[in-house]
Amino acid sequence: MTVLASATIPAGLAKPDLAVLVAAPRGFCAGVDRAIHIVELALERYGAPVYVRHEIVHNRFVVDSLKAKGAVFVEELDEVPEGVPVVFSAHGVPKSVPAAAEMRNMNYLDATCPLVSKVHRQAERLVEAGRHILFIGHQGHPEVIGTFGQVPDGAMTLIETLADAQTVTVANPDDLGFLTQTTLSVDDTSDMVAELQRRFPAIIGPKGDDICYATSNRQAAVKAMAPRCDLVLVIGATNSSNSQRLREVAEREGAAAYLIQRAVNIDWRWFDGVATVGITAGASAPEVLVQEVLARLADRFTLTTENITTAVEQVVFKLPRALVAS
Repeated sequence: MTVLASATIPAGLAKPDLAVLVAAPRGFCAGVDRAIHIVELALERYGAPVYVRHEIVHNRFVVDSLKAKGAVFVEELDEVPEGVPVVFSAHGVPKSVPAAAEMRNMNYLDATCPLVSKVHRQAERLVEAGRHILFIGHQGHPEVIGTFGQVPDGAMTLIETLADAQTVTVANPDDLGFLTQTTLSVDDTSDMVAELQRRFPAIIGPKGDDICYATSNRQAAVKAMAPRCDLVLVIGATNSSNSQRLREVAEREGAAAYLIQRAVNIDWRWFDGVATVGITAGASAPEVLVQEVLARLADRFTLTTENITTAVEQVVFKLPRALVAS
């Protein structure tokens, strides 16, 4: 990606007009907000350093902000020294991770999103009932690794694409269940689930949708906004599944779409011939980055801004008792 150095129109030249549609909901979800708050409260209670296994959420700005406060990010528990607290990321971890922490008598805090934990419990119940699980998700994503780690090896098969759903073979079609990663494309997942249900009529799934409310809401807002846009900017990290899905949704609705981490990543050539731009942010991107992008646009254009609101979120998740007890 080429980044042009100057974002400001020279003095004396009129700024061109630009209509900006801003999607709502956007940005932080309740699970991300909870996870970040857990790290901040741990730093207040125990002092620095507090170790965090894996990025607490997939956003470099958030990770760097927590590093500045004393958080240390590692990939595995064997990188954590004795006598310091450790936090598990919002994406969830295999059962082997807390088991290893307990063997070392580590003080650990689990910041797994409660909606991911719900999927973990569903997986356990399906396996206990003797069902093999077809799990719809992305290979290598931390949430997928964590969910597979809740059940014995061989108890789950990963379904990544519609082609996988069309061709997967199973030992017993009458003893199947399906679950999904929480941050997938609503439309793609619906197609895959429908195909699995067509091929395996006895398959059972969750009572409610495993794709979390925040992922669904942000995709719905982009669907409402993107048809009116020539260009959509999605603020989020490249390793953020839900942010990548927002970019895909915008493209399917006919807009050019780019995923950017910060305002500095904007390439002004994208704006050639653009009259209307849409702005949204993935569930792990803070609002300050949205405002940063809007400020950068205002340096170059005369903005007319409109909010596109498709839902109002009021979800709040409880914090671990260890952090709220007096």
